[in-house]
Amino acid sequence: MTTNAVLLREIETLPQSCVEEVVDFVAWIKHRKLSQMPETMLLSEAVLSKDWNTPEEDEAWASL
Repeated sequence: MTTNAVLLREIETLPQSCVEEVVDFVAWIKHRKLSQMPETMLLSEAVLSKDWNTPEEDEAWASL
């Protein structure tokens, strides 16, 4: 099971008030990480993801 799947399963069992805290925390983490990235990295991500997000790339990197 992937980490994302585990996280989603855990969130599904939380009371709604806790889910709202998780959403706030995730937003805070994203803001903190994005503010640390150079702008050129953010701008190039969408273009490069077309080459990176392929089954061939997943297979090539699977052993690492």
